[in-house]
Amino acid sequence: MPLAEARETARVLRKIAREGGDPIAERDKGKREVPTFQKAAETVHAEHSPSWKNPKHAAQWINTLKQYAYPALGDRPVDQIDTPEVLRLLGPIWLTKPETARRVRQRLGTVFDWAKASGHRTGDNPVEGVARGLPKQTDTAKHHAALPYDEVPAFIKALRASDSGIIAKHAFEFLILTASRTSEVLEAQWDEIDLTAKLWTVPASRMKAGRTHRVPLSDRCVTMLKEAEAYRGKSLYLFHGRSEKKPMSNMVFSKIMKGLKFAATPHGFRSSFRDWASETTSFPREVAEMALAHTIENKVEAAYRRGDLLEKRRKMMHDWAGFIR
Repeated sequence: MPLAEARETARVLRKIAREGGDPIAERDKGKREVPTFQKAAETVHAEHSPSWKNPKHAAQWINTLKQYAYPALGDRPVDQIDTPEVLRLLGPIWLTKPETARRVRQRLGTVFDWAKASGHRTGDNPVEGVARGLPKQTDTAKHHAALPYDEVPAFIKALRASDSGIIAKHAFEFLILTASRTSEVLEAQWDEIDLTAKLWTVPASRMKAGRTHRVPLSDRCVTMLKEAEAYRGKSLYLFHGRSEKKPMSNMVFSKIMKGLKFAATPHGFRSSFRDWASETTSFPREVAEMALAHTIENKVEAAYRRGDLLEKRRKMMHDWAGFIR
């Protein structure tokens, strides 16, 4: 390189440094191959997929980008995309498909974060400034419909008297008594149960937060499980489906609720439980939250909490069973 050209290059790099830029990244820009947005998105998807327990979610993650981002950004180098392009992409769906638009925005942000961390772009994430150019969405988060907690005893009575199969009735009542998620109950297996200790240990692989969850079992739960042993056969599942080798369909509980004409969802019983705990008992908030296997949002508190308040939760679940019996 001629001396004059070298001096000019050095001057430009010093100017970049004074302005807060990265002179080394600028110098090496031409030496590296910058992936297109599509290539970057596919790389991020491949790297994250092993951590996603739900194959459906993994497919949806990349499919939303294929549908909404690839047409406009797919073949663009990932370091040449800025906020205006993201704004133009999200604008048409921001109000017409608000939930989808938010998911696309989040996934775009993940791709650009990866690109910066991988040295493929510098500066701010172009998604960060896009909110200032978008109108306020008027939709509100849709929660699972839940029965008021004081109506749960009536539902339990109706459930027990219904003409549904005994396995489905036991499974649904077990879900309500343990304040668990549908998938956790449907996929529950006998080797997770300790009837002597009155304990159900759900493995981390089946928990939303990815951590093992211990569930204290009330006397009613234990009674139902002892009855379930009579129809267990050779099944590994607590509540098997038509085949002993498979769990029940995840539509079974919804079908029962519809047949009994209760306007709520199976997942909503977790909210019923939470409202009951906060409005009618003196159990601390963290005990109820841990019963629901919710993640502790406060990072300091999470760092210092080592136990799972099992015995306090045992008393709570005993009281819950007594309330809804």
